[in-house]
Amino acid sequence: MDFRQLESFIAIAKNKSFSKAAKELYLTQPTISNHIQTLEKEIGTSLLNRANRDITLTKAGEIFYDYANKIINLKKNAQYNMGEFVGKIEGTIEISASTIPEQYIVPKIIREFNKTYPEVNYKINHGDSLQIIENIKNSKIDYGFTGTYLKDSDLNYVPIIEDKLVLITPKAYISSSSSSLMIEQVMQVPLILREEGSGTLNLFNKELKKNKIKSDSFNVIAFAENTQTIKAMVEEGLGCSIISSKAIEKEKKLDLFDIYEIEDLNLIRNFYFVYSKDRILAPLEKSFIDFIENLFPNK
Repeated sequence: MDFRQLESFIAIAKNKSFSKAAKELYLTQPTISNHIQTLEKEIGTSLLNRANRDITLTKAGEIFYDYANKIINLKKNAQYNMGEFVGKIEGTIEISASTIPEQYIVPKIIREFNKTYPEVNYKINHGDSLQIIENIKNSKIDYGFTGTYLKDSDLNYVPIIEDKLVLITPKAYISSSSSSLMIEQVMQVPLILREEGSGTLNLFNKELKKNKIKSDSFNVIAFAENTQTIKAMVEEGLGCSIISSKAIEKEKKLDLFDIYEIEDLNLIRNFYFVYSKDRILAPLEKSFIDFIENLFPNK
């Protein structure tokens, strides 16, 4: 067996797809298939269930998956240590992030990390907060940035930045001289909200439940995955939105929206860097974790 076969196997296990694994590794699908066939022939057993649409691991595949990760991480460890020896650290860091961290926080963190490790490359993956947390728990990814905290003894959450949700409206959409609105006033306007699973919607729904307010009391006209889309729809006068204050810093300076705090709801939250407590990481990934924890020591 060789490293390319192991990397192909790990990519298929994470993506549950030959085509997605091929895309991730910049290989053709026939090459990926050949890697797996050769690997299974050498090991002497099937590692993947191919019967269903989603590819899953056989029992043997589940056992071998841990070994494959350890072997690849050992390779990375050797490359990292030799890189230190010759004064050059390089490799690729894969970062998963929900919408707000992906667009407004991660670029600044990479800028700082790049000052120390200029030879490192990055792959940025998008996912909603719940999806990222689940993928970390299932060892599909090493870590991620989210706007949701779920109590779990297997995960570490590093608070990085505080945020507050606010209501944005088109200019002069609501006749009010106040900088805040009652929740009853919010119920009267058409809303464009983030998608299910997003940290933004999770926090809003959590506060509604805490205050015994039914979510169907609001006039929701659309759900959207992309924050930029939501802002564009509000700017076009299609409705209003409950959105991260971090996401509208530029628009606030340009005075593109009217911005209101919502009374009676505690819409303050943290964004988190999340990683598994027990997962054995390659040294470059471990260096990234150490960097994050040192960058936000008092959060």
